[in-house]
Amino acid sequence: MSLSYYVYISDSKVDMLLPQIDPGFGAKRQTEVGVNLSVLSAKRTTEGPPNDRITRLEAVVRYLRDHGDLGTVDAPGQYFWGSLRMRWGAFRDDPASSLVFFGGRSEDTVVALGGSYRHVYDWVPDAEAHGVGRSMMSSMLDGLGITSDLEDEYVADAVDGDLDHVDRAALGRVERAVARLRWPAQKVEFVAKRLLHGESPDGTGRSVLLGTPLYAAVVD
Repeated sequence: MSLSYYVYISDSKVDMLLPQIDPGFGAKRQTEVGVNLSVLSAKRTTEGPPNDRITRLEAVVRYLRDHGDLGTVDAPGQYFWGSLRMRWGAFRDDPASSLVFFGGRSEDTVVALGGSYRHVYDWVPDAEAHGVGRSMMSSMLDGLGITSDLEDEYVADAVDGDLDHVDRAALGRVERAVARLRWPAQKVEFVAKRLLHGESPDGTGRSVLLGTPLYAAVVD
């Protein structure tokens, strides 16, 4: 039997989505029985299964799979699923970095995922003091050192209104960030929210996909 070893679960995304999917999820079922035998009273309480983070995650992923806009890395919807060999870790080899970054590729698509280091299992307790969460695209690009490189592009777009030019520049820099990763590769399964997707500006016809994961798990 192949087992998944979760290395990242975004509790903030799960907590945001789950009440929209099932407002009554995890409601406790309780029955109480009191027995009075003059001087003896007994009470029994029965509850449902534990409402832990993996159970909550699985409920969200199951809904996205059955009813949501869940695509693949080569044809992403609002969310996408994948299983790829990826290199990942705290960006810039800093164990206290606020950004955890995953990079890999399918035959047709370069895939980059980023999020807050505090959602990593066995995360460093002081990580939050080193920066904001990294699930927002602007913060993630900043953590990759991309936004500073794009300042001139934003100025140009403010003049000519060509917003696609900024998108293409960002996609190219995300692709290069993935190519620079030197961590050991592992097979990683994930579901992620799409943030940016488009054709690589290098003319190869390959796509570049940037997302932020609901979860990532190392699999055999």
